[in-house]
Amino acid sequence: MASIDLNSDLGESFGAWRLGDDEAMLTVVTSANIACGFHAGDPTTLLTTCRAAAQRTVRIGAQVGYHDLAGFGRRFVDVAPADLTADVIYQIGALDGLAQAGGSAVGYVKPHGALYNTIVHHREQARAVVAAVVAYDPTLPVLGLPGSAFLAEAEAAGLRTVTEAFADRAYTPTGELVSRRTPGAVLSDPEAVAARVLRMVERSEVEAVDGTILTVHPESVCVHGDSPAAVAMAERIRERLEAAGVDLAPFV
Repeated sequence: MASIDLNSDLGESFGAWRLGDDEAMLTVVTSANIACGFHAGDPTTLLTTCRAAAQRTVRIGAQVGYHDLAGFGRRFVDVAPADLTADVIYQIGALDGLAQAGGSAVGYVKPHGALYNTIVHHREQARAVVAAVVAYDPTLPVLGLPGSAFLAEAEAAGLRTVTEAFADRAYTPTGELVSRRTPGAVLSDPEAVAARVLRMVERSEVEAVDGTILTVHPESVCVHGDSPAAVAMAERIRERLEAAGVDLAPFV
């Protein structure tokens, strides 16, 4: 039986500002990429989200990003490698403490937003993020885009790499994510998204914006928690996969 991990970005509310439905999403996904306070998430929100994930045996990942609350971590920051390494160590450690207090622990690391996209090609920043994970806990897997500098550097450093695909994001013909500034970059039709994910899992294919058929071999599929109809998409994905005999479980 085929198996796939379904992950989502959670813990991104801040103070009185609410984003997404974490409680509902945690009943569907198998892994939660929880914010670490740099791009989103206040301590109370993060602790609450960690506790809820632990109660549902959902694996917790540290979603590390640029120090950019105002921009939600979606703006490039030209940070020095040593500073970026320290920033990432700080974020993993902070979330790990909250996760342990909530009855779990950080089980993997996934960069967020602009950092995720930057280290597809920015080798220096990719090395800085890898150095942080190695320094904190070299047994932690990292999630990233197939073919990225980040996964190449992580593999060279001996880290477990996990290839990721995106349920609700459009792809360029070269296998990268279409910029959110481009119309159509974010998908929101639950039925279409679920069919797309099933094709990824069963046929190892995804269609790019120009019709190019890309080959993908994801171990984990992401549904963004702040996307339109996020919970409905995640629920429909799970329904379609399970109906096709696909097991949903955290990557091993």
